[in-house]
Amino acid sequence: MGRHREFDLDKALDAALTMFWQKGYEGTSFEDLTRVTGVARPGLYAAFGNKEALFRKALDRYDAKYMTFMSDALGEPKVYDVIRRILEGSVKVQTLGGSSRGCLGVNGAVACSDEAEPIRQELIARRNATEAALRARLKRARQEGDLPPSADCAMLAGYVMTVSQGMAVQAKAGASKATLAAIVAHVLATWPSSASKRMRAAR
Repeated sequence: MGRHREFDLDKALDAALTMFWQKGYEGTSFEDLTRVTGVARPGLYAAFGNKEALFRKALDRYDAKYMTFMSDALGEPKVYDVIRRILEGSVKVQTLGGSSRGCLGVNGAVACSDEAEPIRQELIARRNATEAALRARLKRARQEGDLPPSADCAMLAGYVMTVSQGMAVQAKAGASKATLAAIVAHVLATWPSSASKRMRAAR
């Protein structure tokens, strides 16, 4: 009979996720992973595969545990609240627990060697999928009159993603939650409104 696994898979994956989040994919060694999980290398290999496979599982865990605000935001009936929830949710995750964590995806993609190119491409693909979903939601808002007819939905989606990722870099560099919240407030204050909204505001 095979030996029973002697560690909690979920706890080990959460520990690996935290380490990847802190040091990025390239900066995290397998020695780091064995140390934070408390699991010897053979056990980690048996449970998760190599470092790349473990990182991909950590990404899935990150999406399921911390990034659900994205799909929730896209379900908001008004586009202003879609953007508000995306950016406020980003700040919350990037400064979780009062620490400057940034974003796992951004931290992992900023510096990648040729050997880590598959990971960089995975992170790019996930970002592109998120941006595509936001772009589709903005197009719907334009069709519903919640954005001006002239609104460039591709540009706006790229703008929101760039702001979110820029805040992640700033958070990792130590920017406070208050600083990032001020950026969000500025974006929301300058967000394009429909003609009907502008007419109501002018009355």
